[in-house]
Amino acid sequence: MNVYFLLEGKSTETEVYPKWLDYLVPELTQVSNYKDVTHNNYYLFSSNGIPSIYTDLIAAIQDINQINKYKYLVICLDADELTVDERISELYENIKNEEQLNKTKLKIIVQNRCIETWFLGNRYFYTKNPHNHQKFIEYSKFYNVYNNDPELMKKPDTFKDTDSKFHVAYLRAMFTEKGMIEKRRLIYNKSYSKEIQKKSYLAELKKRIDNTPTHLKTFTNFINFCTQLRSEISHSR
Repeated sequence: MNVYFLLEGKSTETEVYPKWLDYLVPELTQVSNYKDVTHNNYYLFSSNGIPSIYTDLIAAIQDINQINKYKYLVICLDADELTVDERISELYENIKNEEQLNKTKLKIIVQNRCIETWFLGNRYFYTKNPHNHQKFIEYSKFYNVYNNDPELMKKPDTFKDTDSKFHVAYLRAMFTEKGMIEKRRLIYNKSYSKEIQKKSYLAELKKRIDNTPTHLKTFTNFINFCTQLRSEISHSR
């Protein structure tokens, strides 16, 4: 079993996905070159956002067909301002006239609205009665991600950017408030995601979807796929 991961993001995803895969599918070992896969390996390629990922996807299909060693090609990308179905349709539209996969199966993981939306699902990091960081106080009054599904959160009218950018700002504020309460330095940005890489952070997100299965459906899709990979590896022995 070999898996090729094509990620939209160039920083956060390349740090977080390998760590999470270590916890979720420890049978898989990462390789640094797509040609080096042998048995139970995965290769991870980071794109440079949209639309670059569509060009990289065509190249990935060509590489995969050439060596014929991958069972899955997994594409991980943000929905951003589209719906999940719209993002998937756009992806297929960009490759419909290009070379298609031979025997490799395609799996699409849409992060709705972005990967930071998933991170907002950690209830332990959410302060129920904030009193330190003004932005977090404002954001939590606008939309409580502890009680409500982060994937359904829109931006406030006063926020002069996209919904996805608001989710990132909310996460940063949530971290700052938590750090101020615990008297430690807690930060999040695109190039620094140490806390999120921890097994305990992932465990809290899994607890969220176990306790509230209607929330974070695209994260659930990712978790279910990892469970499926483990099962397939086990049955192939």
